[in-house]
Amino acid sequence: MKLLTPVLSITGSDNTGAAGIQADIKTITALGGNALTAVTTVTVQDSGGIQSLLDLPRDMVAGQVKAIIDDHHPRAVKVGMVRDAATIRALKHEIIGCPQIVLVPGIVTSRGRRILSDEAIEAWRRELIPEATLLLLRCNEAELLLGRTIQSDDDMLTAAEALTEMGARAVLLRGGHQVEGRLTALLYGQGLRQFFTSQNTEGWQRHGVGGALSSAIATRLALGDDMATAIRLAHDYLHSQVVYAVEANSQSHRPADLYNQLMTLIAAHYRTAHDVAFYADRLAITPRYLNRITAQVVAKTPKQVIDDYLMKESESLLCSSRLTVSEVAAKLGFSSLAMFSKFFSAHQGCSPNDYRSRLA
Repeated sequence: MKLLTPVLSITGSDNTGAAGIQADIKTITALGGNALTAVTTVTVQDSGGIQSLLDLPRDMVAGQVKAIIDDHHPRAVKVGMVRDAATIRALKHEIIGCPQIVLVPGIVTSRGRRILSDEAIEAWRRELIPEATLLLLRCNEAELLLGRTIQSDDDMLTAAEALTEMGARAVLLRGGHQVEGRLTALLYGQGLRQFFTSQNTEGWQRHGVGGALSSAIATRLALGDDMATAIRLAHDYLHSQVVYAVEANSQSHRPADLYNQLMTLIAAHYRTAHDVAFYADRLAITPRYLNRITAQVVAKTPKQVIDDYLMKESESLLCSSRLTVSEVAAKLGFSSLAMFSKFFSAHQGCSPNDYRSRLA
């Protein structure tokens, strides 16, 4: 029997399951890894956010990590919420030899609450960041770490460069608001310098996105992907499972589950499959029933859901890549430039070239 690739998550517990250890287990398992854990902090949370926190003793946290590393030899380690400076220093000595180290310090929560002291931030800076294969930060967290404001793409580049000078091999800065109605991210380091933009500002700022993204990237790196591929595949996973996912309730559990499965399939196949019948077949339901599901959950037809996804990807590629419009069309699975232009114009009200020119 093939053994699953071990991936270790070191972070806090979230009793809602939306973030923390609970969410990391789901993410690592869904992407084919063997989820191993070390809990650093126990939190009391509800839909309003964190109500209280209890940091576990340094020796307890370090002991969990040492036991896992000595016994299972994880191929990647994700380090999230660690709030005690002495624990941070102890962790460095335990994880220093791991092949891939993904850091997401969680200085500020998704709701804007700072949860790390100055001493803890300094410990992250001195002890863990120099060991990072990849460091994930929101722009507001990078501002606290670097003591400077980030208000433009140039500021993001300067900040990313400063973070790599601290020792991180690559940096993924998230949450830039340079353009109204869009979020900007920057991947920098290891020969990479790539901006990403998204109009889904609400989805990418949901509670748990940063943690799930970091554990997804760690899992893909553990499986052997290079950095750019790991981030692309983790991004696709997040699109379906967190960013565009809907929450189930007791009355609509089955429809919500099917809708989230649909989004997972679209994330995996949107480059080659644009027709409703393809996705209905994969879900083992009829197109008519799929229409009922999407109408109930998001008040859209399945075709609108697919087209919305394609449009967001189209806009992202036109905004943030140097691909020609013909190359964008081919990448998204359109049979010709004319077909892509017709599709784009019908949804955006202008041609892809005009859309790109307006952004220049």
